Parts: sequence; structure tokens; C-alpha cells
Amino acid sequence: MEQLPLAVGWCLYAALHSLLADLRIKEVVARHWPGFAVWYRLAYNGLAVLTALPLLWLMRTTPGDELWAWRGAWAWLANGLAIAALAGAMQSSKAYAMNDFLGLGVLGGGQTIERDVFRLSAAHRFVRHPWYSFGLVIVWSRDMNAAMLVSALAITIYFVAGSWLEEKKLIAVHGDTYRRYRDCVPGLLPLPWKYLSREEAANFR
Repeated sequence: MEQLPLAVGWCLYAALHSLLADLRIKEVVARHWPGFAVWYRLAYNGLAVLTALPLLWLMRTTPGDELWAWRGAWAWLANGLAIAALAGAMQSSKAYAMNDFLGLGVLGGGQTIERDVFRLSAAHRFVRHPWYSFGLVIVWSRDMNAAMLVSALAITIYFVAGSWLEEKKLIAVHGDTYRRYRDCVPGLLPLPWKYLSREEAANFR
């Protein structure tokens, strides 16, 4: 019961941010408040950070029992995996229009829009949602107490559901191109028999 507020908090966090990321909500904002529409992504990211702070506070103040902690060679392996995942996430960011993703384009006077160019990083050859995949590696390679376990499970569920919701938007933007890509590459977990070669990724349209 000690972790119930944290579990409820994660559920509310996921529901709020999934709702605000919906294309229909963005269309309503653009239609009724066109002046705010260009700020929407920046506001969305700012809200994501602010609403995560109470969850981080709960994790710190009510950690619960320690479940496991990596020691010795296992700690080196766990931290090495986390560092590699962070590096992979940074590398895969090249496939995204980061100014638009972060909402920073509007600060320079430009329009903050969803780019419709289909790009693939090296990691996209093996999974369709590399940021989520790398994020899961980072989360599950940490020392685990009760609060961290609740958070890791919530984040995992959120990433699985979020990847499904994101794919609906990607199909709406990229159509058959994304459908063919989805047939060739797994979602979150790489499979040795299902990936794109470098040449296939470079020429995928």
C-alpha cells in the first residue's frame, strides 16, 4: 500500500500525456487557439517535466524495501548497458527533427511542426521505437527498490501502449511507407531474423 500513490501517479501521468499527444487534441488547439498552436510542443514537454517531479519526489521519500542491487562485475555490466543505451538514444536522435520534437524551433521565430520526412537511424534498422527500447534498458539496469519497481513496471506499460499510439500517428503521416517498415522491423525488442540491412534502410521510402 505504501507504493499506491506512486502507482496512481504514474497512471495519471500516462493518461494525461497520452491524451495531450493525440493528434485530435492538437487539431482542436490549432483550430481554436492558432496563436498557441506553435507553442504546443514546448508547453507539452514542459508539462511532462513538471508533472514528473512529484513522482520523483515520491520515489525518493518512499523508496520501500530494497529488492536487488548490482554488485561487482554485475554493476559494471548494468552501468555499461545503461551508458550504451544512452549513447544509442543520442545517436538515434539524428533521425528526428529535434528542434520540433523539443518545441525549441518556436523560440527562434520558426514554426514548430511535425516533420513528414521518413528518416531511419542505425537503431531504427532493428527496432521501430529505439528511444523506448533504450529507455527500458536504462530503467531495468538500475538498482531496484519497491518504488523503482513500481516505476519500472509503469514505464514499461506506458512505453508499450505509447508505441502503439505513436504508430497510429506515424501511419497517419507516412501511410504505406510506415506500414511496410512495420512489416520489416520489430517494435521494441530486436529479433535476429527481422531487421533492415544498411542498404535497405538507406533506400527505404
